[in-house]
Amino acid sequence: MEIRRIAVGDRAWTVRIDGSQFRHTVVLLPDAGAPADVYDAVCARLNTSDLRTIVLESVEGLDPAGVYAILDELGVPWANLAGYGAGADLAWQLAARGFGRFMGLVAAGRGHPAAPGADGAVADASCPAVEIPTTVVATKNLARPAAEAAARHVYGEFRVAQVDVTDPAAEAAQEFATEIVLRSGQW
Repeated sequence: MEIRRIAVGDRAWTVRIDGSQFRHTVVLLPDAGAPADVYDAVCARLNTSDLRTIVLESVEGLDPAGVYAILDELGVPWANLAGYGAGADLAWQLAARGFGRFMGLVAAGRGHPAAPGADGAVADASCPAVEIPTTVVATKNLARPAAEAAARHVYGEFRVAQVDVTDPAAEAAQEFATEIVLRSGQW
């Protein structure tokens, strides 16, 4: 695994890169406060499936422009997105506003920002619809009905998968990796 520090403005971000650079790329965005190695088990499975992985060690303070700058620095013109918790929130924003830059989305534990959550609250009513194939992973933090509510904000193939865990990257790495592989496949 290659570890790089990439400067974006006045900040530097640590990214972990593995897998063949000649294959499809998956950008993995962790939850706030997650350990740097949270995606190691997921990446091992994705690399075995011949996918290149780019893991941002933290999403705290990162915005879509920062992610675009990191991908540009790495020479990645387009990628698939996966995230959970705060990483899924950022992934939704990237997918909604980065048309042509992202091929597929797997969001665990968070529905589309414009869809009501389990408590009925809408996180970001101004967030545009996503126009790429999307999988929402329902978890203990996101009930299936709230996950399904994201469907009206996805103008592409949409599915919901369910894992009965809080942290899919750590507690259900196999299932989370499977959803990413399925969404990343160019069938």
